[in-house]
Amino acid sequence: MLSWPRSALLTVLGGVLLLFSMTLAIPLAFAFVFDEATSKLFLQSMAACASCGSLLILLFRGSQREMLPRDGFMLVVLVWGVLPAFGGLPLMLYIEGLSFTDAYFESVSALTTTGSTVIEGLDQLPISINVWRHFMVLLGGMGILVLTVAILPILGVGGSQIYKAETPGPMKEDKLTPRISETARGLWLVYFGVSLACWAAYFLAGMTWWDAFMHMCSTMGLGGFSAYDASFAHFDSAAIETVAIIFMTIAGVNFGLYFIAFRSRSLTVIWKDLEARSYLFLMIASVLAISLFLYVHGVYDDPLTALRFAAFNVVSIATTTGFASTDYAQWPLFAPVFMLLLCGIATCAGSTGGGIKMVRLILILKHSRNELIRIVHPRAVVPVKLGRSVIEPTILQSILGFLVVYLLAICIGTLILLFTGLDAVSSFTAVIASINNTGPGLGEVGPAANYKGLSDLQTWVCIVLMLLGRLELMSVLVLFVPHFWRH
Repeated sequence: MLSWPRSALLTVLGGVLLLFSMTLAIPLAFAFVFDEATSKLFLQSMAACASCGSLLILLFRGSQREMLPRDGFMLVVLVWGVLPAFGGLPLMLYIEGLSFTDAYFESVSALTTTGSTVIEGLDQLPISINVWRHFMVLLGGMGILVLTVAILPILGVGGSQIYKAETPGPMKEDKLTPRISETARGLWLVYFGVSLACWAAYFLAGMTWWDAFMHMCSTMGLGGFSAYDASFAHFDSAAIETVAIIFMTIAGVNFGLYFIAFRSRSLTVIWKDLEARSYLFLMIASVLAISLFLYVHGVYDDPLTALRFAAFNVVSIATTTGFASTDYAQWPLFAPVFMLLLCGIATCAGSTGGGIKMVRLILILKHSRNELIRIVHPRAVVPVKLGRSVIEPTILQSILGFLVVYLLAICIGTLILLFTGLDAVSSFTAVIASINNTGPGLGEVGPAANYKGLSDLQTWVCIVLMLLGRLELMSVLVLFVPHFWRH
């Protein structure tokens, strides 16, 4: 047995790999049910992942200490960097000519719930391969590490630092239950409970049970993968689109609120939450505004048709899902640009969505308003409040720092893509879509296209941005601060 100061970290990484190898049993089961010739490659991928995980546990087992904060951040980055390599293995083994870069991109896109794809001919893929792409989205939706927290006591390692590093949003100190493992289990129970309801709703709306399963995974994870190149346009069903709208909206709310609502047997806790109310108001207002815009500009002659297409595509992009029921890039430019801006701010902290989160927008707007008040009344003491809670200045400073890094990442990413020769529209929207974990952009990466046309360098830029966005930037960038490595 080997020992080093962070052996607990590698032990947990081994446990995560073992757990991840078990999830490959889901597509393997589909391969058996549909008698597909993919069983062998899933078994090979399971063996490779489980072997690496077991080796890490055997080499570094024995550490019983609680991980330090820096260990939590290191583990999060390690897991989200390593898992896509194993997640992309079945794709690379099956799809002829698929490079490691493209397989890794597809897997990162799934696990970060981005929904960008480099694969064409989705309709012709075996069901088991498509199931694996979608199931990775479901796993990534709440963060596979939150699930892992629930089994850490078995490995003898505490999980509070992992949960703090992994949970999205600025309000990470709130605990829904006294023990962090109970919190993780509670969140996943709610998550999978709503997911089962979504699966049933898709089936009742007209999907086959396997299509319903796959699109449930993408809907609840807000990932946007589809089993068809045409995405939801393949179904051309108002009923199916309505189910998607409802559950995409549900998945954009803090799942902690659902957990509290379930325990209190009351939904009022959701409406009382300022962030949830703001999110729902923004979604409704945006759908109505885009519907009116499309109708006035003659894109659709019927107001109800305009409402149908606006509702689905606005909710899809605003919640960072990325489904499409039409090529909205052909709409007047205001609509798709407005939708891409929404994907950066709309979803709630604690949801499966990406972006900066609605709560950050609310707090920064409140802080800006107070600064204007101080210009008029320099001695005034005007605290920033969220509901009845006074927000500490340190949280506001953290949000300001996050926004600065977020904007810098967008600028740097766009400049790199421009430098590589990608056009301006494609460069900017690919960066926005990647860092907000949304999927489709405009131009060469629009809803009617995919990311297959990008060079390897451009693809890796998008990979880095997807990971930065999923881990909310700071959890990754803190590793590059010299003080982080000083004992």
